[in-house]
Amino acid sequence: MLSPQCSRKGCRAPGAWSLRWNNPKLHAPAYRKTWLACDDHREYLTEFLTVRGFLREVTSFRTPQHDGTP
Repeated sequence: MLSPQCSRKGCRAPGAWSLRWNNPKLHAPAYRKTWLACDDHREYLTEFLTVRGFLREVTSFRTPQHDGTP
């Protein structure tokens, strides 16, 4: 199973930040898409979404814990 990776093109670092966003021209106001960012690309991806008016929130990302249930 692959671990969640940064959304920056070409980056394979683990995701450390969750950037939640939506495009108001395409999505309902409550809808959120999520990009992950490593520490090195958090600022770049945040600015990319902010300039377009898409960014809604940035939070630390924690890998979901699985209980082993199939």
